[in-house]
Amino acid sequence: MLKGFFNVPPAVNEPVLNYGPRSVERAALKAALEAARSQQVDIPMYIGADEVRTGNLKELRPPHDHKHLLGTFHFGDKSHVNAAIDAALAAKADWENLPWEQRAAIFLKAADLVAGPYRATINAATMLGQSKNAYQAEIDAACEFVDFLRFNVQYMTEIYQQQPPVSGKGIWNRVEQRPLEGFVFALTPFNFTAIAGNLPASAAMMGNVVVWKPADTQVYAANVIMQIFKEAGVPPGVINLIYADGPEVGEVVFNHPDFAGIHFTGSTGVFQNIWQTIGTNIHKYKTYPRIVGETGGKDFVLAHPSANADVVAVALLRGAFEYQGQKCSAASRAYIPASLWPAVKEHMVREMATFKMGPTEDFENFINAVISEVSFDKLAKYIDDAKADDSVELIAGGNYDKSQGWFIEPTVIKVDDPFYVTMCTELFGPVLSVYVYEDDQFEQIMDTIDKTSIYALTGSIISQDRYAIAQATQRLRNAAGNFYVNDKPTGAVVGQQPFGGARGSGTNDKAGSMINLLRWVSPRTIKETFDPPKDYRYPFLQKEL
Repeated sequence: MLKGFFNVPPAVNEPVLNYGPRSVERAALKAALEAARSQQVDIPMYIGADEVRTGNLKELRPPHDHKHLLGTFHFGDKSHVNAAIDAALAAKADWENLPWEQRAAIFLKAADLVAGPYRATINAATMLGQSKNAYQAEIDAACEFVDFLRFNVQYMTEIYQQQPPVSGKGIWNRVEQRPLEGFVFALTPFNFTAIAGNLPASAAMMGNVVVWKPADTQVYAANVIMQIFKEAGVPPGVINLIYADGPEVGEVVFNHPDFAGIHFTGSTGVFQNIWQTIGTNIHKYKTYPRIVGETGGKDFVLAHPSANADVVAVALLRGAFEYQGQKCSAASRAYIPASLWPAVKEHMVREMATFKMGPTEDFENFINAVISEVSFDKLAKYIDDAKADDSVELIAGGNYDKSQGWFIEPTVIKVDDPFYVTMCTELFGPVLSVYVYEDDQFEQIMDTIDKTSIYALTGSIISQDRYAIAQATQRLRNAAGNFYVNDKPTGAVVGQQPFGGARGSGTNDKAGSMINLLRWVSPRTIKETFDPPKDYRYPFLQKEL
């Protein structure tokens, strides 16, 4: 076995390619899109060393072109969940005993595969399967995924290097970081390919074995992720990829004595139900499971009267409507001072008229489709209800069409009631609600923001008044786990802005930081005494002479 203290390559953020006309990356991506559309893939589950095909096929279609069939995936049942757990546990001993630098090498190789030969493929899969435009796919499926892998390797080494600062005379104190005792369940969402890759990879990197269930609407890109993991050298059984009914999966996973933790991104309701189930079953487990989750958001933009109207408008246009608002961090409620509202409104209405909406394959389209018909119907109902409400003013958008794809026009509504339903409820779509407050009500509006929603994920203050910025930063400290000054409340970068929120938005374990990786290890302290005592008697027991 190798001996040495190894330094890993320093992590740096992956450069974002621009996909401009006649660029090399644009040509490669266009070719990958054409290749993907020209075939129908047959996607298996990956359990141990086996590719499992059940014959129970589910279709994969682009949200923006639901008449086109990309392929099918094989849906499983409880037996496949049990098989995945068994495969994970069978792989556990060899994987956790593999030297840490060997695990690091696997995931560093995966990062280079994503950044290089798989870049166009994984971006194309994200564009087609999740209806992301080229730029949104690039910053997600390529750059953020690469960043997660590289920075997590660096954080892993820093965790292993942390040792007790003092060892007394004749004593050596040290700490080892053990993987959890059992398996980790990764449950990943549709909206970020990077999250789908990071949730299983971060736990596996620390020596754990994983059962991974992605959202059905993300399976197309998840299959590419699994191919990358396999090519990078992740051994069979370390990460097992399954597709099955959520409650059925949960019934098996959360009743298993070797369940050691869950890494989750998804809805608040599902996460709370999972937490309740784990609590009910706590007596069944060998250890107390780690529960790590990032859930919903109702993210705010607060403009101060001193703000630049153009800065506010652009923050809202990008923050609310990039990827059709399908980000947990998307700006979905805005508080604008009355003196600023006319200029902000004029800028937004003018620019929204230039938005092009359509399929991702046309690079001129800024807006694409929402993920599914279920999402489409929910959003259409909120829009219709707002149109019918006399207290709500439709500022822009408000149209929708499902004939070719699940297209919801970016919509801005102005409400009279700061507690109107769309100001409080996570919609997860391209609908922005605006409340206009009187300029002298800045302090009161911060109290409204703080108590409007159960969530506390992201938020921003836009102001040119440093006193106002300082005041908002303090007053809204519990309202957002990621707080932005003079910026939109989206776009956290791994290694720069660790991401996560509290309250109803999750456990705030900050993906993209050492904090998150510490959740997937269990430390053991070792004290070694070189010349141990051979007599129980302490000096104080001696008689006074």
